[in-house]
Amino acid sequence: MAANEKIVVLDFGGQYNQLIARRVREMGVYCEILNYQTPMEAWRDERLRGVILTGGPNSVYAENAPRLPVDFFDIGVPVLGICYGMQLINQLLGGTVHSAAVSEYGHTMLTTSDSALFQNVQRETAVFMNHTDRVDRLPQGFQADAFTANCPVAAFSNAARGIYGVQFHPEVRHSVEGTQMLRNFVFGVCRCEGGYKPDDMIDRMIASIREKVGDGKVVAGLSGGVDSSVASVIADRALKPGQLTCVFVDHGLLRKDEAKQVMETYRDHLGLRVIHVDASDRFLEALEGVTEPERKRKIIGELFVRVFEEEARKIEADFLLQGTIYPDKIESGMGGSAPIKSHHNVGGLPKDSLFDKAHIIEPLELLFKDEVRAVGEALGIPHDMVWRQPFPGPGLAVRVIGEITREKLNILRECDAIYREELKLAGLEEVIWQSFAVMTGIRTVGVMGDGRTYGYCIGLRAVTSDDAMTVEAAEIPYPVLKRVVSRMIGEVKGVNRVVYDITGKPPGTIEWE
Repeated sequence: MAANEKIVVLDFGGQYNQLIARRVREMGVYCEILNYQTPMEAWRDERLRGVILTGGPNSVYAENAPRLPVDFFDIGVPVLGICYGMQLINQLLGGTVHSAAVSEYGHTMLTTSDSALFQNVQRETAVFMNHTDRVDRLPQGFQADAFTANCPVAAFSNAARGIYGVQFHPEVRHSVEGTQMLRNFVFGVCRCEGGYKPDDMIDRMIASIREKVGDGKVVAGLSGGVDSSVASVIADRALKPGQLTCVFVDHGLLRKDEAKQVMETYRDHLGLRVIHVDASDRFLEALEGVTEPERKRKIIGELFVRVFEEEARKIEADFLLQGTIYPDKIESGMGGSAPIKSHHNVGGLPKDSLFDKAHIIEPLELLFKDEVRAVGEALGIPHDMVWRQPFPGPGLAVRVIGEITREKLNILRECDAIYREELKLAGLEEVIWQSFAVMTGIRTVGVMGDGRTYGYCIGLRAVTSDDAMTVEAAEIPYPVLKRVVSRMIGEVKGVNRVVYDITGKPPGTIEWE
C-alpha cells in the first residue's frame, strides 16, 4: 500500500519533471523527485517500485550531457525513460542517437504495438512531441514498440529487463491516452497497489517544517489565497504556540472588500495569529508611473519582502514561510526552465533580503494548485477558502494594463465584483479555474443617453484548467455575459465597452501581465 511503495522520478532538467510526479500521485502512488546525480546508495530502498527518467534540454551525445552509471539498470526495479530519458537509456546500453532530419513538436499521431505500455490504448493515438534528436539503432535485446511519420522508434522496450522508453511526453494532457500509458507502467509493470492520499503529504510537510525550524520563529506571508492559507495552517500545526506569526499585507491592490473578508477568515475560522499591515500608500507610491509588467512585479515583490522584514524584526523571526507552488517556480524560470514572468514570492526576492535561501520555508513548492486544494480539504480548511480562485501576488497591479492609478483601481474593483457575483449566481464559480476583469487602459467612443461617451474598455477573462500549466477559455453562456456587460456599463461610471478574452495558454498566459 501507500506507505510501502514509491516511484522515483529522476530529474534531468526537463520542464515537466514535477508534472510526471504529479500524475503518479494522482494515481494514488507516492512519488518523489531526485536529481540524476543522487548516489546509488539512495536506490537501496525496499519501498522503491520503479524509476522514471525525465526529459531534459540536452543532447545525450553532447560532451557535458547528464549521465548515469551503466549499473544503474541493475537496481532491480522497472525503468521508464521519457524523451531525453529514453535516449539516455538507448545510448548507455549500446544504441545510437543522432539529430533528427525532421524535428517533432506538439500534436503528433502515434502508431502503437501490443507493448505493456500500450495496453488498453488505441492503435492510433495523439501524443505530445518535443524533440530534435531521435533513436537510430537499438541496443541488443530491445524492440521498437511505436512509431510516428518522422520517428521510426517513438517507443521501445526490453520487457525481460523491465526497461521502457517513449520519445513523447505522456504526462501532458495533449497526449490523449498518456495517463493510461503511465498507469500501465505504474500498476502493470511496477505492480504498485495505490492508496496514497493527501494526508500523507501533510505528515511529510509537518515533519520537514519541524526539522528545519526547530525552536526558531517563523513569519508567514498571507495573501488571502489558498496557497498561503494552506501553507500557514500546515506550519501552525507543525510549530508550537508563539512560533508562527502571519502577516497580511494590504498593498492597495486587492479586490473589493477583500482585506476585511480575509482577516475575518484567518482569525475567526482558522485561528491563526495574524498581523494586518496597511501598506497601500507605500505600494501605490512605488508603482507611480510604472507601466512595464515585469517592473511592476519586481517592485511589488521587493516591497513585500521589505514589509515582511520589518515585521520579522519586531518578532525576531528566523524564517519566512511562503505559499509558493510549482507553477510559480516554472514561470519564474527556476529549475532550468525559461522565465515567463516573475512571481512575487520567487523572482521578486531581493539579493540582500533578511531571509536567505536557507531560511525560506516553502512546503507546497512541489505541488500544483489542485493538489494544494486536496491538502486544504484534508486539513479541514473552510470549503470557500480552499476553492477560492487563484489571485496573483501582485494583485490588481497586473490587471491594470499600463500605469496604475487610484481611479483605474476603483473602476476595476467595481467591475470585477459584478463579474464574480454574476458567475457565482450562475453556478459557475467552481467550474471555472479563474475569472477576473481587466482594466485595459484603452478608452473607446460610445453612445449613452443619445450622447457621446469616451470611457474605458474592460476585458473579461475566464479559463478552465486542472493545473494552470495549460488553460482553455471558459465557454460562459451568452446570457450571463450580457448581464455582466449590462451591469458594468450601467453601474460603473467611466466604463462604456466590455470585451471577452478567448485566448488559451499557450499562446497567452492566464493574467494579461
